[in-house]
Amino acid sequence: MEEKVKKALDQIRGSLQADGGDVKFVSVGADGIVKVKLMGACAGCPMSQMTLKQGIERYLKQQIPEVKEVVSV
Repeated sequence: MEEKVKKALDQIRGSLQADGGDVKFVSVGADGIVKVKLMGACAGCPMSQMTLKQGIERYLKQQIPEVKEVVSV
């Protein structure tokens, strides 16, 4: 599942980079929880939780049904 998550993150990375941010894969557990680190403009942005939940998490869940949640570390 790790490779699937990395590929999916690569597909949305361009959108984040266009706004000066980025996302780094940290880990994925057997429980389906994906840990990522928001970087660049995303790290300090007040909208980062919305980006994380409504953007990254929603996309990963659509692409990989085993993903249960995405959290920022």
